[in-house]
Amino acid sequence: MLRTVAIALFACFLVSPCSLMAETLTHIHVSPSAVQLHGAFDRSQLVVTHRLPDGSIQNQSDDLTNKVTYRSSADSVVRVDVTGELRAVGNGDATIFVTTGSTTESISVKVTDVDAERIDFLKDVRPILNKAGCASGACHASQYGKGGFKLSVFGFDPAGDYESIAHSSRGRRVNQACPDASLLLDKATMQVSHGGGARFASDSVEYSVIRKWIEAGSPKSLRPELSVKQLEVFPKQRVDGLGYTQQLRVVARYNDGTHRDVTAIAIYDAIDTGILKVSNVGHVTTIAQGQSSIMVRYDGQTAISTFVVPYGASVDLTDWKSNNYIDELAAEKFSDLGLSPSLLCDDATFVRRAFLDAIGSLPDSEQILRFIGSGDPNKRSRLIDQLLGLTGDPSLDVYNDRYAAFWTLRWSDLIRNNSASLGEQGMWAMHNWIRDSFRVNKSFDKFVRELVTAKGSIYSNGPANYFRVHADSSALTEATSQLFMGVRLECAKCHQHPFESISQADYYSMSAFFSRIGSKNSEEFGLFGRETVVMVKAAGEVNHPRTGKKLSPTPLGGEAMEHLFDRRIPLSEWLTGPSNEYFARSVANRYVGYLLGYGLVDPVDDMRSTNPPSNEAMLNTIARDFVKSGYDIKHLIRTIMNSRLYSLSAQPTAENAADNRFFSHFHVKRLSAEPLLDAIDHATGVRTKFKNLPLGTRAIELPDAEYPDYFLTTFAKPKRASVCECERSPGANLAQALHTINGDTLSNKIASSDGRVAKLLAKNISHEEIVKEIYLASLCRIPTLDEVASGRELLSESKTPSECYQDLLWALVNSKQFLFVR
Repeated sequence: MLRTVAIALFACFLVSPCSLMAETLTHIHVSPSAVQLHGAFDRSQLVVTHRLPDGSIQNQSDDLTNKVTYRSSADSVVRVDVTGELRAVGNGDATIFVTTGSTTESISVKVTDVDAERIDFLKDVRPILNKAGCASGACHASQYGKGGFKLSVFGFDPAGDYESIAHSSRGRRVNQACPDASLLLDKATMQVSHGGGARFASDSVEYSVIRKWIEAGSPKSLRPELSVKQLEVFPKQRVDGLGYTQQLRVVARYNDGTHRDVTAIAIYDAIDTGILKVSNVGHVTTIAQGQSSIMVRYDGQTAISTFVVPYGASVDLTDWKSNNYIDELAAEKFSDLGLSPSLLCDDATFVRRAFLDAIGSLPDSEQILRFIGSGDPNKRSRLIDQLLGLTGDPSLDVYNDRYAAFWTLRWSDLIRNNSASLGEQGMWAMHNWIRDSFRVNKSFDKFVRELVTAKGSIYSNGPANYFRVHADSSALTEATSQLFMGVRLECAKCHQHPFESISQADYYSMSAFFSRIGSKNSEEFGLFGRETVVMVKAAGEVNHPRTGKKLSPTPLGGEAMEHLFDRRIPLSEWLTGPSNEYFARSVANRYVGYLLGYGLVDPVDDMRSTNPPSNEAMLNTIARDFVKSGYDIKHLIRTIMNSRLYSLSAQPTAENAADNRFFSHFHVKRLSAEPLLDAIDHATGVRTKFKNLPLGTRAIELPDAEYPDYFLTTFAKPKRASVCECERSPGANLAQALHTINGDTLSNKIASSDGRVAKLLAKNISHEEIVKEIYLASLCRIPTLDEVASGRELLSESKTPSECYQDLLWALVNSKQFLFVR
């Protein structure tokens, strides 16, 4: 559907806007079709779109809201401005006429309670202060406030804010005898000097609302129990050509069943300001090709509206052959976006990519030659099964240990397995448990349940160390949510989450699941020093830090759960169960990010509703398939790696060069510290010796966070101080470049008498054979004829053959083809 609409819209670009308006816009649709306004300051936003001749509404039609004319039949009842915003004036009924050319549509408006209305602090005043930015961290909600006036962040503490406005500083901020002289109004309109500048005008509705509230005696909220339960934004999605505009309409639905148009006082942010810009009243303009969303916030609730600007009018996918459902959903997105994918990568690129992504290691020369020389049309799929140990043939399934080591490294970083906090014995216990879990391909839901409900000795029960790394209920709440749901809760610890509908009560209700976890010392392992035993206590509660109310253990968006012995048991069942949509989606998104270079949601551990996936259907389908597989990680990896997306070339085309979200070409990934060091060891033929570990231990097998290895430190091996994926930075720096160019690690390995170059020279083979072996060992491909010729030229200019081939190997290891997965 979106593809058809996009093509039609691009065809319309050839027609001038004036001609289009005159010839085709003979029917219009006005939303809502009828409006009820309650109170003197109530407002409602009209949205006008094209109605097709048959009376149906075109989903992706041009927005006409700012292109039509409006007239009210009774300005004494309701006024309408040029943007389609209605404002109540007096009680009664009226009609709004909306005209374009010779076509006019009308809607009925009923206004009530203009004289009887009382301004409510929670419902009317607080949203205005939030919209004006007064309650932001950079203004009066900063740690110490501004100018002696402090508000809570995003108004999360309305009772405290009310006291600060109405009563603190001897009530000097409001002047009930002369409301217009109130400091709250004078500063906001710059009648009195204000460091924050003017926040609204003296003739605005915002000014009138606050003035009316002060005039009424600055009363507390009439209905403190009233809250917004849902925020709706219209339209939810729009597809059109570059430069189109759209007026949004936002409706808040309250817990008493009522609703209210809050378009004028909602807060709008473009998630990608390079694609969209939005005004403070929700008027959106597209400024670049791609897909992004507008985040809408109001009174603790959030919603998004997605906008798509296709890269082209159409795309020819005749030659696209889907390997699985991932490719089918990708092709649909390519069609919607007019995006042409790159061709497939060659076999040499694929074999190197697959080895590094699946097991963090480079293939041997024989494996490379055997793969690229094979005529088997299914050889890529067979290679993936071999790397994952899924062939069923013991002679082929030889990489399981390296697979387990590589993914243990990844999850040890995230779980923060570190001898600095756990001691050597605890660190090894955790490492061995994680590695054994990946070695036997333990279902991931079982892995998580064992971790979240672990207890006992941290020496004999590896996952119990999770409760020593994260020593209190708050740390456990934040780590568990981010690791296994992709939800970052830190903000909600102190206030309402700014970009999600998560409150302080939600945070501490989740924290209550871990409130009865304690520890004690034990002498059972006295030979190794005092151990810690994780245990479940008989009592322990969590209270709301602001209200002091005891909170029952409740998962995010769920119902309260109790357990007679261990609250973590129902939590673990909910966390990994089908009712928690975050779990499977979060894991699926992480592995898409690991294998394709970036997640469908990016960052991969920020799965909030206001950070939507680039392809919602793909993420949901991968997650469902993951659940159906029994939470089988190898199945998940195999599915992604078998997709055509994974086999695409990293070379972008002119048509898809601007794409960095939709996988139209493979995303080049920089090798991280441990696989890079192993790759250097492989290319040079010299293994690194790590302290207290036997020679031959790979860097991907290192159990601890830190080793006294300068190379790993320089290339940012994580210290495991955070559960965030961002701790392993993909960025490069000057120290890293200097270390590979001039550092001892690489130069000593290349020049070693036991290294690859020395051994090749000792074989007394031809120049062509030596160059070929060096290319296979480093770049996993056969050199071209020009590269062989360049090597011969280098040989003629070098003092010795050894110098020539060492320089060649040094150059290849410093090349982008070596340092990146491409």
